[in-house]
Amino acid sequence: MANKIQAVKGTREFYPEQMALRNFIYGKMCAASQAFGYQEWDAPFIETIDLYAAKSGEELVKKQSFTFEDRGGDFVTLRPELTPSLARMIAAKQGELTYPVRWWSFGPFWRYEQPQKGRTREFFQWNVDMLGVNSPEADAELIAVGATFLRSVGLSPERALIYVNNRRLMDSEFDALGIPVEKRLDVSNLVDRRTKMEAAKWDANAFDLGLNQTQLDGLKDILGNFELWKKSDELTRLFAALEALGVKEYVKFDPNIMRGLLYYTGTVFEAFDTSGSLKRAIFGGGRYDNLLADVGGQPLSGVGFAMGDVVIGLILQEAGLVPEFQPSPAQVLVTVFDETLWMRSFALAAELRQAGMNVMVSPEPNKLPKQFKFADKMKIKVALVLGPDEAEKGLVVIKNLTNGEQVQVKKEALVDSVMGILKNA
Repeated sequence: MANKIQAVKGTREFYPEQMALRNFIYGKMCAASQAFGYQEWDAPFIETIDLYAAKSGEELVKKQSFTFEDRGGDFVTLRPELTPSLARMIAAKQGELTYPVRWWSFGPFWRYEQPQKGRTREFFQWNVDMLGVNSPEADAELIAVGATFLRSVGLSPERALIYVNNRRLMDSEFDALGIPVEKRLDVSNLVDRRTKMEAAKWDANAFDLGLNQTQLDGLKDILGNFELWKKSDELTRLFAALEALGVKEYVKFDPNIMRGLLYYTGTVFEAFDTSGSLKRAIFGGGRYDNLLADVGGQPLSGVGFAMGDVVIGLILQEAGLVPEFQPSPAQVLVTVFDETLWMRSFALAAELRQAGMNVMVSPEPNKLPKQFKFADKMKIKVALVLGPDEAEKGLVVIKNLTNGEQVQVKKEALVDSVMGILKNA
């Protein structure tokens, strides 16, 4: 036998069952986004590498991007994230848009990372952004969109929480500790890694960054102070808005949330499954105030978040929150009695489709029990039989596959009869 060609490492294959989960997640993302008035958009899947060089960080550009030279000699990359594309597209029509811009997107992304549970090299990502307003209340709306999604898929506050912090608050605390501005990004990244490292190793890394013992002790005090948010007017307003939006139970302050990317400037947040086995963020985001200037636009404040489909898919499966898989979208199977009635069966199916039903026709005139068995495997609810006697008398047999009952109806009454069965199935 010839060797089977394998899928590229880190990519994903979506058989119908996996595709159903992806579409379920997409549907909930779409509903949560549209509930707050956000418009769907998208950007190119291939971008120039220069787009990411300014704001995405050296590791993402040099180590995690799928970068290659195209036939024209230009270096391009499969997009590893969407925010730089968003900035470029907003900047291109900055004077024509109506603000605040509320946009959302769901599409494929690629990062050259080590595949592991919850992380693949190819993934789909939900992106939600608001641009043109700089306020804690706008930040709260974005968090509320995320909380609405969590609620819609059945993740309660006991199972999933959104942890919030503020970069300006942390900067003021870093000022008090005398941590130099040029070390802030490294310190922020160190804070992000705290839960993933042994305490002694984390301390050693802090000293390697140039922190002294007093600064390290002060940093630990900050990271353990869960009442610190009360010193921030922005966070005080944020939590008031979250309460008004009806999602405050999903949100907690955590000074350990830093979001290391360069472009975050204010509110930052990450959502986690608090009781499952997967210890990865469900989604994360924050406020970015300086992004457009780097792609040729005028300064414009924005806030947004992103969520990949891999982690949330695993969490929903583990929690038993994935809807039962339906092998076929068809509600009705029209059987084919024999070759002489084949086209009559096709016509019958066409009539039902015009009435708004999803209808499958048997691909060949097998014995009726075999066709019924196929319908049962596909979890189809109704099967129709048009035999010679029925065809001659203008009748159709309707078999309810849920309870096994069958009735004979006039062809004119077929649509209403089938709809009635499906409504009660």
